Amino acid sequence: MSVDVFEPLAGLEGVGSAAQAARDAVDVLLRDRGLRRVGSDMTAEALLRGAHASAALAGSTAGLDEVRRGDADGLVSGAVRMTSELMALASQVDKAPVQVWTRLHQLAAADLVTEDQLGHLRTSAEPLPDDIPGLPPAPGADEMWDRLSALAQNLTRPTKAPGLVVAAIVHAELAVLRPFPAANGLVARAAERLLLVARGIDPVAVTVPEGGHYVLRATYASGLTDYTARGLTGVRDWLLRSCEVVTKGAELSPLAS
Repeated sequence: MSVDVFEPLAGLEGVGSAAQAARDAVDVLLRDRGLRRVGSDMTAEALLRGAHASAALAGSTAGLDEVRRGDADGLVSGAVRMTSELMALASQVDKAPVQVWTRLHQLAAADLVTEDQLGHLRTSAEPLPDDIPGLPPAPGADEMWDRLSALAQNLTRPTKAPGLVVAAIVHAELAVLRPFPAANGLVARAAERLLLVARGIDPVAVTVPEGGHYVLRATYASGLTDYTARGLTGVRDWLLRSCEVVTKGAELSPLAS
């Protein structure tokens, strides 16, 4: 019998009500505008804003206008490149999560690493990545592989936990584990957005959760550090922060303009 590892996390103090409030914020946005009237242009705009915010969190200094012109750095280019496949990958993330994550890395890091490193999960013979400022050292390759495999297996199993909770845990695990040589933050945030689409929180991808993370950037690294170091208290605090991120992502949607 498979174990639902996500459900107990959704039951941590305050998480269930916060997740429902965040879901309500997205539902109000979609209902007010009319889900069937959300065009591909709105999805494209939301994804572009999200790519810009995610790249900014990774250290890019490009402005949104530069992103629109395609005149930006490798971090932005990678973040934008992921948006081109996001909706297609969302349909696969619950079936073949590791393959989806490696594909995200291929897209995110095309301008950042050598070709042989694209989609490459690190080994013990390689240095630990240090590409998300403020986090403690990444775990060794053996621990990373064990946790990544367990995460992937759990994603393919049924859960009673809200999709927002699942998405937030995947984001945190990928960011903390840093399974790739570079661009781990970009991949982790894209993986969260994929699950928000796949699990029906934002099926048309018109919110901007990466923007929510950027608004709350002062607590991004500390939240992930506490997730690692403070047991269930750190996990609860990360989940509560993630609920706030989704609410802010709804406020930043082009539909809300």
